[in-house]
Formats: sequence, structure tokens, C-alpha cells
Amino acid sequence: MLLIPAIDLKEGRCVRLEQGRIQDATVYSDDPVAMAEHWAESGCRRLHIVDLDGAFAGRPRNRDLIARVVGAVAGLPVQIGGGIRTPDTASAYFDAGVAAVIVGTSAVQDPGFLPMMADAFPGRVLFGLDARNGKAATEGWDTTSGQSALDLAARAGALNLAGIVYTDIERDGMLSGLNIEATLNLANATPLPVIASGGLNDLDDLARLKAANDQAGRPLLGAISGRALYAGTLDFRAGQAFLDARSTSIGGR
Repeated sequence: MLLIPAIDLKEGRCVRLEQGRIQDATVYSDDPVAMAEHWAESGCRRLHIVDLDGAFAGRPRNRDLIARVVGAVAGLPVQIGGGIRTPDTASAYFDAGVAAVIVGTSAVQDPGFLPMMADAFPGRVLFGLDARNGKAATEGWDTTSGQSALDLAARAGALNLAGIVYTDIERDGMLSGLNIEATLNLANATPLPVIASGGLNDLDDLARLKAANDQAGRPLLGAISGRALYAGTLDFRAGQAFLDARSTSIGGR
């Protein structure tokens, strides 16, 4: 299982939000490129980037900056989300060296979008499934749909996707602990690899996730951490070492 550092971009800076509220942004760095290099030097094996401005605008707003980040950590797989609502946008990111794109809003709102993207970019698209009380949210989490996250995950399982990034919005950025039960329920609803996100706090929280995941027998691909790493409640090297000592790799990762 991978511990995946998150870099959320707002107005060219590295920030973290609370429950996706753009007005509750905490700035952790004015240099996202240097932050990405820091995580690469720390031994991370995958990096998660979100263009927050793009998520709210519905189109990329930090694409040039993201290209610089990807170039600075060449060889490190980078997954990017936020405002990716057309194949052309995805293509531009792939041309810049991004390993996988994350699509959420259009995938929920348009039933044909996710199958089309999976066909166009097989194995390179992640379904960003962001949920509030079990229902999928869209538009930078501003809107909660009436669609069940579990149902969406099950339907996505028939597609050639790289996996699902599942985020519990109520916990995201709150350091309140992952919603382990909901994450594993979703992982059991789909054959796709699942990445947990939202609320990871410390090494004990990571241990609870790993223990529950081992008992469930449905291995997760990894867990994303943002605020915990930046606030210092979780040390990246210690977290990844813990997972490496007690887990086997998934899909060669």
C-alpha cells in the first residue's frame, strides 16, 4: 500500500482546505515545485495533485505550474485532478508527463463520460469519487448529487480505469481519521483498485486502516495524505516504512 502525498494548488500556492471549503484554505508553501521535490526526495512513489482553481472553474487554471512540477520530479508517477472535463484536457496533461488523470464532476453528471474516457485512455483514468453522507458530490464539492457512491463505484468496475480515488468530504482536511468502513465497503463494491482519501491523521490511523484492510482481504492501492503530512501529525517516511513492512505491493507498485 502506498502513502501518497497531496499537493493542492490554489493561486499558484500549495494549500489545504477543510471539507473542501475554498474559504478555509491554509497555505503551506509558496513553491509547489520545491514541495514536490521534497516528497520525491523523501521516497514517495506516487504524487497526488489537485488544481483547486480548476475544480471550481471547470477547466484547468494551473496547467503550466503542474507541468513544471511534473518535470521537476521526472520518473515519479503523478496523478492530477481538478477541472478535467474534456478529452483534450486529459491529453494535454498526458503530453506534459502526467501518469493518470482524475475525473469526477463530468463522470457523475454525464453517464457516458467515464466510459468514453476509459476507452480513449485505457488504464490511465482514475474516477474521483467524492462523497458526502454516501452521495457523490460535484463542482468542487459544492453540489451533492442524489447518486450513491457505492452504485457509481460498482458501475465503474466494468471499465478499463486505473482505479478510484474515494474521498469522504466531511473528513477531508479535518485530521479526524479516515472513514475506514465506508472506504472498504466501496472497495468491496468494485474490482478496481481504490485509493483512500479524507481525514488521515497519524500513524495510528494508518495502522487502523491497514489492519481493517488486511481483515477485509480487499487490498487498497494506497491512502492520500495532505494536512497530516504538512501539519506534522504524520511523518511520511515512517508511514511508508510501516506500510512496506506489513504489506505486499499491488500491481507492481
